[in-house]
Amino acid sequence: MIYAATIFLSSFLLFLVQPLIARLILPWFGGSAAVWTTCMLFFQVLLLAGYAYAHLLERKLPQGRLQPIVHTALLAAAAALLPIAPSEAWKPAGDEEPISRILLLLGASVGLPYLLVASTSPLLQAWFSRARPGENPYRLFAVSNLASLIALVGYPFVFEPFLAAGEQVKLWSWLFGAFAILCAFVAWRTPRAERIEAEALAERVKGTRVALWLALSATGSVLLLAVTNHLTQNVAAVPLLWLAPLTLYLVTFIIAFEGRDWYRPQLLWPFVLVWLAGMAWILVDADFHYDLPMQLGMFLPGLFLGCLFCHGEIYRLRPAPQHLTKFYLIVSAGGAIGGLFVAVVAPVAFDAYYELGIGMTVLGVLAALRFLGLGRIQGLAALGVLLGVAACAAYDAFHYHRDVRISERGFYGVLRVKEYGSPGEPSHLRRLVHGTIMHGEQYLHSERRRFITTYYQESSGIGLAIASRQDAGPIRVGVIGLGTGTIAAYGRQGDLYRFYDIDARVVKLAQQEFTYLADSRAKIEVALGDARLTLEREAPQGFDVLAVDAFSSDAIPVHLITREALAIYLRHVKPDGIVAFHVSNRFLDLIPVVARLARENGAHAVLVNDDPDDEDESLRSKSDWVLVSRDPAALTREPIAKGGGQPAEDRSEWRTWTDDYSNLIQILK
Repeated sequence: MIYAATIFLSSFLLFLVQPLIARLILPWFGGSAAVWTTCMLFFQVLLLAGYAYAHLLERKLPQGRLQPIVHTALLAAAAALLPIAPSEAWKPAGDEEPISRILLLLGASVGLPYLLVASTSPLLQAWFSRARPGENPYRLFAVSNLASLIALVGYPFVFEPFLAAGEQVKLWSWLFGAFAILCAFVAWRTPRAERIEAEALAERVKGTRVALWLALSATGSVLLLAVTNHLTQNVAAVPLLWLAPLTLYLVTFIIAFEGRDWYRPQLLWPFVLVWLAGMAWILVDADFHYDLPMQLGMFLPGLFLGCLFCHGEIYRLRPAPQHLTKFYLIVSAGGAIGGLFVAVVAPVAFDAYYELGIGMTVLGVLAALRFLGLGRIQGLAALGVLLGVAACAAYDAFHYHRDVRISERGFYGVLRVKEYGSPGEPSHLRRLVHGTIMHGEQYLHSERRRFITTYYQESSGIGLAIASRQDAGPIRVGVIGLGTGTIAAYGRQGDLYRFYDIDARVVKLAQQEFTYLADSRAKIEVALGDARLTLEREAPQGFDVLAVDAFSSDAIPVHLITREALAIYLRHVKPDGIVAFHVSNRFLDLIPVVARLARENGAHAVLVNDDPDDEDESLRSKSDWVLVSRDPAALTREPIAKGGGQPAEDRSEWRTWTDDYSNLIQILK
């Protein structure tokens, strides 16, 4: 039928554009996982605006021809704004506040087209009710979510691997043009309402029901974004890990709104409670913090069950079709409130990631309220799980601050400075932690504070690369990712060490809480902003060594490890200079990726695996560095050869990572 086809196409476009546009702007903002969270906030708010537009259009202009005239005019205006590719003028210079810039960028690029595809599902369901009175319009919402699901699943497996970014933009724009024509046709084809009297006869929607719509919708949204943050901050901020949680979220809408009573709380309650308790335990048990299969196996099914409960209850509490657009407006408002809480309120109000524990606790409250009505056993079990989840969330918050001197949260994640020992003791130590990953540490005792620690010690890949260049006199070293500034300890009189970092908080902490920068004998420069964008704008720097050490928790942002990125780095090093990639990672095997990039840029690559024998893990850390140079002789100099440098192995069956293509599944360890 034409209504289902139009809704299907609009929802397909609605969710295809989300990973598409987010991936386009991700490199502009440092590859941070918060880019996706901010995009989700924008999409949820604009979804609310689209639903509000549908509600107003249906309530204020139901009669005559003014409704199709207004909608057709807006469709034509949106088509005139195509294509949707963001302008290069929106690229940040480095010191801009990122959230507002991303929201403005998205509004200028996809605002009106997205609003219109967002309004289509509730608007056409209302039109369907008018054209076919007596039939269930809510089933069309399941069609809408099915199309959204196909778009999300198709993006990482069909669109992203086989279409370049520009081709994806063109395809979406052509499909929107087809949608605009089809939607305008339906607008003129739908019979006009003679007089809206049925609403007066419909059941009155009580305030308690509206409150539950909001609470259930907001809780599902918070769970979606909080679980996504939890997973992406320790692996990588890429569409694949964005889309898995969002796909499960949509599947729950399909199951709940399909109309065949697939959601049955009397069968679902034990699964919801068991997984809720399991997620709470995993949240606080340090033994599982880096167990990726356990994290995925617990949080993804837990997200599915939690959202199925929320969305199943929303459908159970649905009103008569006469209140359809109001119902969708309130549900979308709840989603926007949840997105606003995670993307804007939490980074400002909290100094760590507390929203996952908060979302799970609120889910426990809603589950207890519902399951109390199923029976005594169900009610007591729900109350017990609620108490356990609340206790785990509180414990996680308190434990997170153990030994913490400073904790700050911002767009680029949570930074903590942890301190061990007492002043004056040789063991007095400060450590910088991003998320859950150490990004450098320093002994504060006067006799030990110049020690080069952790991943950067003399036997590490970066230590050997710098040592191989120091015989020729003063050297120039570039470092992407400041951390504590440990690498500056290698600096000698006459050397220049230039650091690139996107996070002003890291610069402040490195200068105020650690002394590597101040103690270095070299000239120190710090460039604030995304390193790749900054290097694109700069004249060639003539670095002897350029270290790529910009961790986003436990992974290099993908846009810094592509063929195009390496070409930029090689432009900034001397002909025999070395680009050193820090590829230590719990989950991903990045070594073959870098080896392929080197080969395609006409360069050579060696791997330095440093696995210290001593047991002082606070001083020395195991690390993997891949050293890349266009001059093979640079990689065979004595320090590197004696340090165990071996050719980095490529994987011929893997595709090269580019700005248009990356594949996380392929490189999972």
